[in-house]
Amino acid sequence: MRERLVLAFVALAVGIIALYGIPRAYIVADLIQTSEERRVVRLADFLAVLMAEREAEADVTAEFLEPLLIEGEHIVYVDAEGNRVQAGEAPRPDDIVSTADVEGGGSVQFGRSDDVISGRVQEAVMPVIVIGFALLAVSAAAAVLLARRLSQPFTRLAAVARGLGEGTLDRESEDLRIPEARAIDQALRTSASTLEQRIRREHEFAANASHQLRTPITALRLELEDLSLWPETPPAVREQLEHALREIDRLSEAIAELLEMARGGTPGADAWTPLAPMLTHAADRWAAQAAARNRDIRVDAARVATVDAPAPTAQILDVLLHNALQHGVGKVSVSATPAKGYVTVSVADEGPRPAGNAVFQRTPGKSTAGGEGIGLALSAELAEALGGHLLLDASPTTRFSLILPQKHAE
Repeated sequence: MRERLVLAFVALAVGIIALYGIPRAYIVADLIQTSEERRVVRLADFLAVLMAEREAEADVTAEFLEPLLIEGEHIVYVDAEGNRVQAGEAPRPDDIVSTADVEGGGSVQFGRSDDVISGRVQEAVMPVIVIGFALLAVSAAAAVLLARRLSQPFTRLAAVARGLGEGTLDRESEDLRIPEARAIDQALRTSASTLEQRIRREHEFAANASHQLRTPITALRLELEDLSLWPETPPAVREQLEHALREIDRLSEAIAELLEMARGGTPGADAWTPLAPMLTHAADRWAAQAAARNRDIRVDAARVATVDAPAPTAQILDVLLHNALQHGVGKVSVSATPAKGYVTVSVADEGPRPAGNAVFQRTPGKSTAGGEGIGLALSAELAEALGGHLLLDASPTTRFSLILPQKHAE
């Protein structure tokens, strides 16, 4: 902004100086040229009278004419008999020349060099040029000072905006003299206060929801664990209870990770888990639901046998498998392909690809073909937090690709 203001002020100054100085220079040059032409005519007439008086007393010689001249002038006198007398510099085509008849016969020619006249024009125009450059320098200095003064409030507003983004906005408003800057400052601070209240309410809601969910989940886990330890519990039931306990533990971990995401953290970013077993366990968790729909889940994890992925990847896999079973058709395929520094996990079914990328938009409560609720949106955000990306491939059938950082198992 400051550079643009300086450029605008300097351009305005140049325009004003040009509009004033250039016509002024032409006018001065034209006045000097006209004045010199008139002076040459007057001097030629004066010399004609002087030559007539000199002829009455003595001959006109070059020695007589020389003292009458200054640098750049010449005189050519021709008497009645045609004798020619010349003094001064040799005439040139560009000189200003005037010829006058001498009483009693003859003529006298007086001329002034064009170089002399050009010098006088330069001397007259030079003050205009000097004044123009001086005004330009003063205008540039004034433009810098004025631009600094005008941009200073907006520089402060930029700091206020950065503080708003960092959550460290100073509550004390500064004294800004520009009305527009004061209005922007007030709007920023009002927005900051509103955002702070909303974020606080969201954090409180997340914390309260986590607490309210953990309490009954903990109670339920204790009851199931107690049931699994009863001697009367059959082995098949005990196995199902242990499976339910593992799922409850996963649910608790998911709640903790969602709470950490709500607080701006990256849940489980430092925890790495072997990817191949993760894919297999995810398929096993959803095998019963797939069988209930007469569908099959196939896993191809041979190429990632030695690859580790971030632990929260399991949550994203659950969402993708649920989406494939709920909204897709046919066989569900889970595969993984390693690359340099990254691994791509694909979850595909044989159903038609949804139009556009609306599936990643938050549409709570919506589970029709036009949207997938908030599961895919949360998964995409979690993938970004883990340093990866979740996208919908441009294939005829539905295929989600989860690109994540990887490291080889030690």
